[in-house]
Amino acid sequence: KGEIVTLGEARGSLGTIVFFACNHCPYVVHLASELGEFADRAAALRVETICINSNDLAAYPQDGPEFMKEFAATHKWNFPYLIDETQAIAKAYGAACTPDFFLFDENLALFYAGQFDDSRPKNGSVATGSDLQEAIDRMLDGEAPPTSTKPASGCNIKWKPGQEPQWFCAP
Repeated sequence: KGEIVTLGEARGSLGTIVFFACNHCPYVVHLASELGEFADRAAALRVETICINSNDLAAYPQDGPEFMKEFAATHKWNFPYLIDETQAIAKAYGAACTPDFFLFDENLALFYAGQFDDSRPKNGSVATGSDLQEAIDRMLDGEAPPTSTKPASGCNIKWKPGQEPQWFCAP
């Protein structure tokens, strides 16, 4: 819709999941339907979900707004799916790939960063969100974050030429 959405406006009262995704990455496609259901369950716990597409839309038009709307509807995403046109948000979060997950507590302090679960497009595991769910459960129970986390795995964010973060190693 072309509206600017802030984290403060879209946050959940007990927590907020922010994840970076796009339409074409097989890792996102693999999780897409479960992400919709997972976000609905999280919302029932007052943990809201926000998805951000930071890809270079000029180079990857299949990730553009019209396709984002269709993708979100197909997978029953009842949460904001936003565009980070300048890629500044992805850089600020240190997001490296799609999907990449960040869980914030009720005060918007980072509680968890990492993978959704161990499933991958070709490993035969069903997407459940077990890693992210464990983090949510611990957060809502007032416990410490998980001590062992696995980094997200997926397609690298498609940076605009000259916008690659210093830590990004282009091939």
